[in-house]
Amino acid sequence: MNINAFGLVALSLFGALTCQVTPVSAAPESAPSAVVKATSADSAKALTPGQDQAIVAAAKKQLAAFGGKTPIPGVYIAVYMPNKAPYIKGVGLANTKTKKPFELPDRFRIGSNTKTFVVTVLLQLQDEHLLSVDDPISKFNIGVDIPNGKNITIRQLAEMRSGLFEAYDTKEFNALDFKPNMNISPNKLIGWAVAHKPLFKPGEKWNYSNTNYLILGRIIEVVAHDTVGNQIRKRVIEKFGLTETTFPDTVAMPTPYAHGYGLDKKGNWEDVSETLSPSITWAAGNMISTVPDMQKWVKAYSTGTTNSAASQKDRLRCLPIAPKTKMSFGMGIGHSAGWYGYTGGLPGYQTAAYYLPEKDITLIAFVTAQKETPFPGTANVIAREVSRIVTPKNVMFTDAPTEKPH
Repeated sequence: MNINAFGLVALSLFGALTCQVTPVSAAPESAPSAVVKATSADSAKALTPGQDQAIVAAAKKQLAAFGGKTPIPGVYIAVYMPNKAPYIKGVGLANTKTKKPFELPDRFRIGSNTKTFVVTVLLQLQDEHLLSVDDPISKFNIGVDIPNGKNITIRQLAEMRSGLFEAYDTKEFNALDFKPNMNISPNKLIGWAVAHKPLFKPGEKWNYSNTNYLILGRIIEVVAHDTVGNQIRKRVIEKFGLTETTFPDTVAMPTPYAHGYGLDKKGNWEDVSETLSPSITWAAGNMISTVPDMQKWVKAYSTGTTNSAASQKDRLRCLPIAPKTKMSFGMGIGHSAGWYGYTGGLPGYQTAAYYLPEKDITLIAFVTAQKETPFPGTANVIAREVSRIVTPKNVMFTDAPTEKPH
C-alpha cells in the first residue's frame, strides 16, 4: 500500500508573484439541493453530446493509462457552469463488488484537499488577531522543538517553503505496522521529521512536505484551545453548510461511499477504502466529502468568502515552485490557467477540485485509486483533459513536468 505523498500538490501555472481572484456572488443556499436533485437527463444540458462523449473517452483513456492489469475502477467527474444544470458523469464503478455506479451522495476521501480547510481556519484566527501568518512558529508551544523555528513562519509552512523534511519519508514512519485502528500522535510524526536536517533554509525555495501541515494543525490547537477537527467543524463545515463533509476520528467510511482501490502484489485491484488510520493523515489529509460539498467549498475559499479580504491576499500570494516553470503555489492553494484549487491523494483515492472565477465554472474529478505517476497524477490529468474540452482557452497543467518537482 502506497502511503507516501498523501498530498500530490495542486500545481499552479502563473507568471507573476501574486494570484488574483475576482470575487463572484456566492451560490444561493438552495444550490446544493438543486445539485443533488439533478438527473442524468438534466446533466446533458450543460454540455453538448460531443463534449460528453469526448470527456468519457478521455477519462477511459487515462483510467487505463494509470491502471494496472486493468484500468483504475472509476472516476466521478462534475462540471458546474452558470445558468446550466450541472454535468455529472461517472465513468466506471463506485463499487466493483456490487457493480454500483457513482451517485451524488457518495463520499470520497479527499486527501490533501483537507489542507484548504486548515489554511482557512488559520486565516480566520488571523482575522481575530489570535495569530499572524508571519509569526515565527517558535512562538507556539506545540510540544515539539522545531529546530530553527524562530526563522520559520506560519506562512512558509502553508506555502511549502519551510525546508522541513517529509514526515512520511522517515525510516521510523515506514517501519510502522500499519493497522486501520492504530493511533499515532502528530507530535511523534513531526518529531521524526524535524530530527532530519532541513532540505534548505526557510523561504529559499519550494518543497512539498506534509510535515508543514501537521505543525499547522498543532498550532491551531494551541491557539484555539481545541482540536483541529472541532475547529474545522465549527468554523467551516457548519458555517458553510457542508453537511456531508467530515473530519473523521475513525477509519470507517460513512455510507454511501465510493470504494477506493489499490493494486495487490499480483497487480489486481483490492478494496483499501478503510485501511488507513485517520491519525496518520490528520491535518495533512484525513477529511471526507462529496462532489456537491466540494463544489461549494472550492468556490468559497478561492473567492475569499471564508475570511477577510486582507487574509485572502495572504492565501493568494503565489510563488513559483521551481525554475523554468510557470507553476506556483500560495497558502494551500494552486493556480493553473485561471483555475484555482487543490488536489489530494491517499490509498484508494485521488481528488481534484478547481474553480475558474473568470467564468464561474467548477471542475471536479474524483478518482478511486491513488496513482500519482506520471506527475501530476490521475485526477489532475483527467481534470486537464476535461478543461481542454470544456474551457479550451483555460487548459490547466499544460506545462506540467512528468516528475514531481523538488
